[in-house]
Amino acid sequence: MVAVVLFLVLRPDDNDGPSAGTTTTTAPRTTSTATTTAPTTTAEPPQPQRTRVGIAIRDGRVLGGIRHISVERNALVELVVIADVSDHVHLHGYDIMRDVAPGAPARLPFRASTPGRFEVELEDRKLQIAEVTVEP
Repeated sequence: MVAVVLFLVLRPDDNDGPSAGTTTTTAPRTTSTATTTAPTTTAEPPQPQRTRVGIAIRDGRVLGGIRHISVERNALVELVVIADVSDHVHLHGYDIMRDVAPGAPARLPFRASTPGRFEVELEDRKLQIAEVTVEP
């Protein structure tokens, strides 16, 4: 904005040059400058790391057994479930549900804001695949 104003004030006009038979008196030009300051920002605290937990289902079983996951309150968590069947992955207590199918993993990102123990299951099969414990 300041540059535009300065350009308009300081630019030469088409009739600034002397023409035959005229006398030109030049008055000193004054210029003004404006100083702008960038708004001050406070540094935001770093975002917590996301805890990513993979769970694999094959032939109706959780590979490696039911996963027991423990996280601190307010942690960022993402459950990634791959399966050789089509179903719905449901994180109870947080009421998050995502579809899973062969070649289409289910991703359940959430902030662990509520302390307690929460079951994760393949909803249609009523198969528990994990338990998430959120520590206070």
